[in-house]
Amino acid sequence: MNTPARRLYLFVTALFAVLVFATTWWTVARPNSLRDNPLNRRALLEEQRIHRGTIRAADGTVLARSVKAPGDIWVRRYSAADSETSHAVGYSYTTLGQAGLERYRNDELVGKNDDITTLLDQVLGRQQQGNDVTTTLDLNAQKVALQQLAGRKGSVVAMEPATGKVRVMASVPGFDANDLRNPKVFSQLNQAKDSPLFNRSTQASYPPGSTFKVVTAAAALDSGQYTPNSILDGKSPIKVSGVDLANDNGEQFGQITLTTALTHSVNTVFAKIGEDLGKPTMAKYMKRFGFYSKPPLDYPSSQMLASGEYGRNGQLLSPTSGLIDVGRMAIGQDKLQVTPLQMAEVAATVANGGVRVAPRLTDRVVDPDGRVVERIAPKEEARVMSQRSARELGEMMQNVVREGTGTAAALQGVDVAGKTGTAQKNVQTGLAQPWFIAYAPANAPKIAIAVTVEDSIGGFGGTVAAPIAKAVLEALLGPNAQEG
Repeated sequence: MNTPARRLYLFVTALFAVLVFATTWWTVARPNSLRDNPLNRRALLEEQRIHRGTIRAADGTVLARSVKAPGDIWVRRYSAADSETSHAVGYSYTTLGQAGLERYRNDELVGKNDDITTLLDQVLGRQQQGNDVTTTLDLNAQKVALQQLAGRKGSVVAMEPATGKVRVMASVPGFDANDLRNPKVFSQLNQAKDSPLFNRSTQASYPPGSTFKVVTAAAALDSGQYTPNSILDGKSPIKVSGVDLANDNGEQFGQITLTTALTHSVNTVFAKIGEDLGKPTMAKYMKRFGFYSKPPLDYPSSQMLASGEYGRNGQLLSPTSGLIDVGRMAIGQDKLQVTPLQMAEVAATVANGGVRVAPRLTDRVVDPDGRVVERIAPKEEARVMSQRSARELGEMMQNVVREGTGTAAALQGVDVAGKTGTAQKNVQTGLAQPWFIAYAPANAPKIAIAVTVEDSIGGFGGTVAAPIAKAVLEALLGPNAQEG
């Protein structure tokens, strides 16, 4: 065989080998990857002939259902209540693909998980029908959260510390999933300046401000290097990484306890604690809290963001990177970016005695005959700190609401543990990101919450975000939680 012929033979052989490998890869190694690709419409076209299951709120209110359409197909319809939970529920359309729970729980909603029933339906010639999904969402509290945000861009996330049930996931602005049937409307919303299709609860990255001091305090207490009564210097300003850092309005505190430092959100104290603990210790506790990983929520991974320090290229930095200013990170500044869901998890972890439980949007899956085929159980993700450290930190957070920066969240007859935060975005214009995280009742926690409002002019966590949290806590805790 001459040289050109040999080269041609080797080239054809190589192409054949690539073809065999690719075919094996897609049909054997990763048979579901093409089907699950959001750009693949074939699966959605096939599923149009399946009576898709209903999605309900925790109280049974229908949020999404399927109705019969010409051509022996089923199409999705969303209730008026769904417009209040649109980001959590998502949508399912052949022309657009899927988002939210519609995407994450697709197999349950079309009955794919029940292989025996599916096979029996095919043998008997019956139409395949999906299972219903009941969520953990509280519609009344969801409505209150949206009313309190009052059209301001932002988010409210509330969850049960011991079970992980997400009771509220509010993101403003929102959308009506029924409108997305029109591709032009979807295109307009997708390009809108305020990004209404964007779930600010799980996708938005915000500087957390002083709410992050809860994480720093947890690391400080649990490391054994500090106690709530440790005496620290609150003078201002101090040098942090060679640059002056001051308390709010340059306030001087002198010698104070760690509890007082959290109560009055003293920047200089927590910056020094961050430097003293160091990056490895801070990284250890941040990872335990869930930072640097996407939340373990039953929600599409593509619609969630990991919280942590981000570089200029938009990539997560290593928690021990030389680019991180650990002192400023310890007070929620530097390059730290978080989601409201992550900060709700922080509050919930303290409330749950130091154990982080995976957040979840699904309570149970019910088959067409009304039988519960799956009940989602709580899942512990990590012990973040000792029970003692969590109790001490919780007592410090109660002081924030009793006499510190979070008094606007106080409830009559119910102790609240919380922490305010105000991340400055533009000092000259007063543009800020107000925050409040909390849990209540403090001695027997039932609800943990995180609230943030985008781009508030002259607003503070204690005056803008705390009152929103108070109203939502009242809605979730019932008549015993009243204004003080």
